[in-house]
Amino acid sequence: MFRIFRFLLFDVCMLALVLYCMIFNDLVLYGLAQGKGQLRVIMDVRKVEEVMRDPAFPDSLKKKLALINEIRQFASDSLGLKPSSNYTTIYDQHGKPVLWTITACEPFRLKAKEWNFPFLGTVSYKGFFNYEKGKKEAGELLEKGYDVDYGAVSGWSTLGWFRDPILSSMLGRNEGHIANLIIHELTHGTIYVKNRVDFNENLASFVGDKGAERFLAFKYGSHSKIAEEYQRSKSDRKIYNMYILQKAGQLDSLYKSFTPNQSVMQKEMKKMAFIYQTIEGLQAIPLYHKKSYTGYTHDALVEKNAFFMSFRRYDSEYDVFEKEFREQYHSDIRRYIEALVKRWN
Repeated sequence: MFRIFRFLLFDVCMLALVLYCMIFNDLVLYGLAQGKGQLRVIMDVRKVEEVMRDPAFPDSLKKKLALINEIRQFASDSLGLKPSSNYTTIYDQHGKPVLWTITACEPFRLKAKEWNFPFLGTVSYKGFFNYEKGKKEAGELLEKGYDVDYGAVSGWSTLGWFRDPILSSMLGRNEGHIANLIIHELTHGTIYVKNRVDFNENLASFVGDKGAERFLAFKYGSHSKIAEEYQRSKSDRKIYNMYILQKAGQLDSLYKSFTPNQSVMQKEMKKMAFIYQTIEGLQAIPLYHKKSYTGYTHDALVEKNAFFMSFRRYDSEYDVFEKEFREQYHSDIRRYIEALVKRWN
């Protein structure tokens, strides 16, 4: 009787699996492709300790690998982020991107397109290890009228599913940017709230910034050239982010002023005029490295609403976290992270 029940249960499970694959065929195929891409990266990594013994590997890059190990240790010991074996291996990209992501937004509303995935929940971006497949889907979204941003990413977190490697492109960054990036991704592995992508990214951006500040002060001194350069870059980012977020709010108001009798062409003309004004207005903003930000802002001409939505996704809640961090936790980053872990995990 038990054997009959066991085989019957197996048949039911197999039937359920087949039905799932038939109903969610695209999602299953996408998941398999992503798994294949992730495994390809993982299977082609080298252990950092092995690379450090390799006489052919440049000493300047070995210093960056040693720095990443120090950042990992600092993130665990001083910030309270979850210890892991992430960033103990390195993947050589051979100068090419590995992963690309699509973000999309409605044309006359700052509302991001969302995708739903098992375990991750609802997210407002979709990754591809295959450039052409991602480009094809981005083109389909454009044809449907979405504003689309499709581009390479500098790093990602698998939330503990795999051992995340150092990407060789990370080693071209300066010390402050490396610290920010590594701590940002380690934050995802420590705190991740399902269906709250904006919260997750804003929190990781906040902890990445605060953590990088503290690491640079710990290693080099708060008045060192490296720490001061990070503060200048941070000042630029804060001023620029505030400017773009303000413009996003104004753009949102513009869309709400549109009436049903306005044609799509009329709406698009007003929208593009606003984007051009945003680019021109940047010249009045006091930035240390204005030229690079001006070039970056020109991406809004192509990405349109998707450009503005990325700032809401990563930077719109910084001041909310800052206020709670200072007032309730007296700027103690470790206590704050411990409290967030208890609250959300």
